[in-house]
Amino acid sequence: MAPMGIRLSPLGVAVFCLLGLGVLYHLYSGLLAGRLAGRLALFVLGAGAGHDVPPDTLPEGPVDLRELLAVSVLAAVRGGEEVKRVRESNVLNEKAKGKTREGAEEKMTSGDVLSNRKMFYLLKNSFPSVQINTEEHVDAPDKERIFWDRSIPEDIKEKIQSKEVPAESVTVWIDPLDATHEYTEDLRQYVTTMVCVAVNGEPVIGVIHKPFSAYTAWAMVDGGSNVKARSSYSERTPRIIVSRSHAGKVEQVARQTFGNKTVIIPAGGAGYKVLALLDVPDKKQEKADVYIHVTYIKKWDICAGNAVLKALGGHMTTLTGKEISYTGSDGNEGGLLASINVDHQALVNKLPDLEKASHKQT
Repeated sequence: MAPMGIRLSPLGVAVFCLLGLGVLYHLYSGLLAGRLAGRLALFVLGAGAGHDVPPDTLPEGPVDLRELLAVSVLAAVRGGEEVKRVRESNVLNEKAKGKTREGAEEKMTSGDVLSNRKMFYLLKNSFPSVQINTEEHVDAPDKERIFWDRSIPEDIKEKIQSKEVPAESVTVWIDPLDATHEYTEDLRQYVTTMVCVAVNGEPVIGVIHKPFSAYTAWAMVDGGSNVKARSSYSERTPRIIVSRSHAGKVEQVARQTFGNKTVIIPAGGAGYKVLALLDVPDKKQEKADVYIHVTYIKKWDICAGNAVLKALGGHMTTLTGKEISYTGSDGNEGGLLASINVDHQALVNKLPDLEKASHKQT
């Protein structure tokens, strides 16, 4: 006698399929409720294998600052590769893009343009909902198809915890080539690429990359850093680093304020000047105790350095001690005073003449 089998009617099969689909729907809905769904989707699409993922597949919602730090480091390095490549080719395609408030000619090169394109689109494709402010204009036809593979360097994993913030609270500031004037003169030690992340106008992530020495400093406020502060401030003979183009204007007042033994160090690039206050393993990096700037300066020049100093317990303020907000206009009107491991307010109190100088220059 043949064994009896279970036979389902067409109606039974339909009911069974509907039940199965219902279970799958609830499971899928549960996954989509959190960031796990976004990460799972990325893995299925290839991100888990290290492949590039188009921006329209990235999870929406809050921004993880640890992830934003990781891609900021990558962006600074990728931009630096373009800066280095163009400089070594010796085909800069240098041209003027206008004049500063002091009447100096502002220059732009292929290094600026190509670095900007790499950095902007890497960040924009990775975090499409985040506002990005950059020094150079980005043309739509030049859109770069460059994506982040979602990997986070081990040193960032070890030192930084995940922290989510609303995307609308985030502003990213990019400087694709700091010290362009020195770049055209082949003074490579001054050149940096920088990324800064501000949350509600406060700098919280800073990345400063030196393309020609392959050194990158990064820090996150209330998180961690891969760089340390110097602790060699000399009150009797302070070393003050200033802009090469304004060294003479600062020197007289600085000596009157800090004494005749004050050492003035003219240098190019805001990123370089901030690194001078830190313990940087680069023989070409000069060391300083205080960084002073007495004229108008763009926020993409200083935001990354501000974040790094703040993360390490240092300060960057206007000459009157006012905190700098990284929202609104792209320029800082009040001059600049940066220090670490010293009484910053005491320095501010010594600078009334520099405050006046700043207003005169702007």
